[in-house]
Amino acid sequence: MILTKKQRYLQIALNSTIEEAKKIIAQIPFSERILIEVGTPMIKIYGQKAILEIKNNLPNGTYIVADTKCSDLASRDVKMVAEAGARALTCLGVAPIETIDRFIRDCEDFGLDSMIDMMNVKDPVNVLKKLKKLPKVVIIHRGVDETEFSKEKQIPFYQINQIKNNFDVLVSVAGGDTIEEVQRAILNGADIVVVWKAFYQSTKETAKLVNEFLKEIK
Repeated sequence: MILTKKQRYLQIALNSTIEEAKKIIAQIPFSERILIEVGTPMIKIYGQKAILEIKNNLPNGTYIVADTKCSDLASRDVKMVAEAGARALTCLGVAPIETIDRFIRDCEDFGLDSMIDMMNVKDPVNVLKKLKKLPKVVIIHRGVDETEFSKEKQIPFYQINQIKNNFDVLVSVAGGDTIEEVQRAILNGADIVVVWKAFYQSTKETAKLVNEFLKEIK
């Protein structure tokens, strides 16, 4: 599966346990507009096994993002994710430029999509200008702790067009889990919207929630 600007995508982040992830996956009505993320907490707990287990429980061809949040030793993360069979992985925009450059280069070498997470980066455009090559995706991200402890802090939707007006990349938005926040992300030009809270645990409403979010991502 190849990400394209002609399509909008829903990225479902799995952040609980492998067993809970399997229950959620079993209820998702899969389409080419759905990306599955193996979240940072799962990778920290289970390592490469998390990616392998999730991949083995997904339909062939499902686009898997490994949210490694690489900050150093990029080659190690890229190799690990490539061997596990994911399609993309993430690097932090606050990482050294040398790390981000190597991350993007190694992703290209392994045939993976590079995603740069701009959480806590005030000027993503400035970071992108310093890179030797552009990533496939730039992520605008309000962190979980920011959401919980600074409730007045908004997702910087304005950065979407700042990035798109300067660079030929896809833009993903993470940190909003309500229908209203998903709508705002799409209205502001996001290509990918990441959700996780509604999919932390499997419920009878899981499939319904997927369809509700997909309706907003057109």
